[in-house]
This record gives sequence, structure tokens and C-alpha cells, in this order.
Amino acid sequence: MPSAPSPSAWLRGSRRPSWLSDPKVLRTEVLGGLVVALALIPEAISFSIIAGVDPAVGLFASFTMAVTIALVGGRPAMISAATGAVALVIAPLNREHGFGYLVAAVILAGVFQIVLGALGVAKLMRFVPRSVMVGFVNSLAILIFMAQVPEMTDVPWPVYPLIAAGLAMMVFFPKLTTVVPAPLVSIVILTVITVAAGIAVPTVGDKGDLPSSLPVPGLPDVPFTLDTLTTVAPFAFAMALVGLMESLMTAKLVDDITDTRSSKTRESVGQGVANIVTGFFGGMGGCAMIGQTMINVRVSGARTRLSTFLAGAFLMVLCIVFGPVVSDIPMAALVAVMVMVSVATFDWHSIAPRTLRRMPLGETVVMLVTVVCVVATHNLAIGVVVGSIAAMVVFARRVARLAEVTAVTDPDGGTVVYRVTGELFFASSNELVGQFSYGTDPDRVVIDLSAAHIWDASSVAALDAVETKYAQRGKTVEIVGLNEPSARMHKTLSGELAGS
Repeated sequence: MPSAPSPSAWLRGSRRPSWLSDPKVLRTEVLGGLVVALALIPEAISFSIIAGVDPAVGLFASFTMAVTIALVGGRPAMISAATGAVALVIAPLNREHGFGYLVAAVILAGVFQIVLGALGVAKLMRFVPRSVMVGFVNSLAILIFMAQVPEMTDVPWPVYPLIAAGLAMMVFFPKLTTVVPAPLVSIVILTVITVAAGIAVPTVGDKGDLPSSLPVPGLPDVPFTLDTLTTVAPFAFAMALVGLMESLMTAKLVDDITDTRSSKTRESVGQGVANIVTGFFGGMGGCAMIGQTMINVRVSGARTRLSTFLAGAFLMVLCIVFGPVVSDIPMAALVAVMVMVSVATFDWHSIAPRTLRRMPLGETVVMLVTVVCVVATHNLAIGVVVGSIAAMVVFARRVARLAEVTAVTDPDGGTVVYRVTGELFFASSNELVGQFSYGTDPDRVVIDLSAAHIWDASSVAALDAVETKYAQRGKTVEIVGLNEPSARMHKTLSGELAGS
């Protein structure tokens, strides 16, 4: 388990954190953390309900995840807390076996994440294409908005003008000043209005009781047997994969927004450490929280680990010290914040008519497949996996069409030279065998691969099949022009793939 860096090394290496020397940065980080903490409360309670646990469990998880990941994570300013994706994965375990097994699964999931992080699973992010990333962002925005719809249906009519007022303040207040985040101003003003005027609307307190004390560490209440391990392991592994997928995608998104790089391996290991700590404190586990991260990074402008740490710290202070006040915050104020986040998160350029006309059809299809899968399943990880597979299929079809075979016969008629161009792999080499005129070609055949590259065993098998067909007719084949990697693969595999 990696050791936590000292506060003086929170940003990069041993550099002095910018918030220690710049009051403006400190103010931005503190206020960003406060806004995120306010937005975390109803979300954490909602996810607790999904998981079938007490609201305090989700709030404790959000506290420990945020504070821990601020110290050991690889992406500054990213918020990790209890999430819906994790809640959906572990809910059946809690329902069938009880809360103790859920906690054990959270701890084991953290162990899995550390192992996966150490094995370099973060490097797989390089295989996620831009079209999938755009679909991920757009589906995220849609899910954030859809999550607010229940808060806008079957509610007292004052909710609607309150939401409209909150949106208006967040649009126009930044034009006056950016010293204080507009979402915080909106939340405070709408809370004062509803309390002072006695307007009866749903509040944070209606979501569930807030905890009145800090969580206490302890071991999960389960028998430490092999049977327990086999029960929790599948859920823990699924949670580890979903958590890493969402966290790494979110980290990449924040990298793009802030134009900075982060350590995905450190983030993977950090997520594991945070889940282990959360499990020992009786939390439900979690991962990067995309909506709250967008509030912190895009809306509030936070950039350092301090905002993440304070989001968790403020969360507990708000619940324990200011519980009665926080309970009076109208849900309409938080709904307005999340609606604004969804609008700001959506990549509107990706669906502009001008963009769609210029974008290759395959790229657009991959983006739409990702969006549809995420929205249909409410699982970002599934959408990313399906979208990536779709992108691979589109890429394979596109590259396969680039492989061509042209023939030139020598003037004396004794030799024919076939020039192969393009990338040879399973999708393109399957058609290779049919590109030669075995019956009518002269006795000597030269296959020139100087403009081609062999990528896999399927291509070597196809070349072997071509040589075999010519040999059956008493003709010789010479393969020339192989680059070094292709020659090495051909030498290793040629003649060893009979029957393939």
C-alpha cells in the first residue's frame, strides 16, 4: 500500500501547494469543496437507498472516500464518493446476505483495485477512442439530468420557479463576480427564501436522517471463512472493475478540461486504498463521482487536492454540526445546480450539424452506441466497453479495406510479381488467398510485401495457404520485402499453422 504524501507534496512531488501561497487559489478550493459537500449529501443518501443501507452509510462512504483519495489519488481535484454504479453492484449482496458481507466486499474490492492498478490496468485507457469518450461525456450529462427528473415530478408548484430562479442565478451571477461560486450563492439564497417565506417544498432532510457523529473503524461482521470469500469475491471484483472504469474515465475527462496530466496507475491504487479505508469505517464504498467532479472542476474552478479533501471534511461538518440547517436546503436548489452541470458537461459541438456532416459515419455511430448503452443500462462502464468494441469493429473494417493486391507480369512471361499493400491482420488477410490467379500464373511467383505489414498469425496462415496452392500446381513462391517485425513473425510461425 503506497504511503500518503505529506501535505506539502499534495500537488506534485515535493512542490509547495499553490493554495498555501495564493489566497485566490485557497478561496477557490475552499468554496469549491463547500459546494461539492452540499451537493454530495442528497446524492449519497439516494445511493444508500439504492444499496439498501442506512443513509449514514452512504454519507460515511462519501466522507472517507473523498478524504482518502485526496491524499493517495492520482488526479487532483477529482471527487470520489459513494456512487450509484457501485450501489447497483453491491445491492444484491446486501439484500441476500446482509450488511456485513457488503462491507467485506468493499474491502476486498479495494484489494482487487490495488492489484489491478499495480498490474497496469490503467494503461488500457489508451485503447478508449475519442468517439467513445465523447459518448461517455454526453451520456453522463444525460444521466445527470435524468437523475433530477424525479425531483421535478409530482412536487408542489413552487419547486419549478425555484429551479428556474436557481438556473438564472447561476447563469447571470458570474457576470457580476466570480469571487463566490454561483452554485453556492444559488443554494444559500433559495434556502433563505424558502425558510423565511415558509414555502413547503421537498428538502434535503426529506431524503433521510443525517448522521450525528463520526464513523468508527471496525471489522466487518462476517465469518472469516473460505465460504465467505467465495460469496463476496464476485461482487467485489465487479465493484472493482466498475469503480476503476468510472474513475479512470473521469480522470481522463478532468485531464482534458484542465489541460494537465494525471497518474492513472496511482489513481487506480488510490481508489483501492480509499475503498479499503471506507470498508473498515463501515461505508458502502465508491469511486470517482462524475457530477460532483464537474461541479468542482468546471463550475467552481478548483484544481488541487485541497478541494477534494475539504469536500469530504465539510460533508461531515455540515451533517454533524449544521445538520438542522442543511436539512432545510430545498432540493430545488440542488436540482438547479445539477441541471446546470448536465448542460455544461454535454459536448454540444459533437451533435452540431456542421460536425455531423464532417465526422466519419463510423465515429458518429460509435458515439451513439456508447450513449444508448449507458442510458439504457444506467451503467457507464457497460457503455464504455460496448462502445470500445464497436470502435474496434469500425476500425477493423476500415483498415481491412486498405489491403490491396496488384499483379505485374515480367515481359518474358516467366515471373509474376504480386505487390501487397496495407495492413495484414485477421480482417484483411481472410480475403488475401482469393486475390491470386493460381491456375494461369507462370511457374515463378514473387509476393512483394515491402508496402505491407504482418500483424498476426492469421496473415501468416493466409500466406502459407497461398504458397501451398501454388506448390500443388508445381509453382514456386518467393516472399520478399518483409520489414523486420513482419519477417520475424513470418519466420516464427510459417509452416507451424497447418490446418488453421
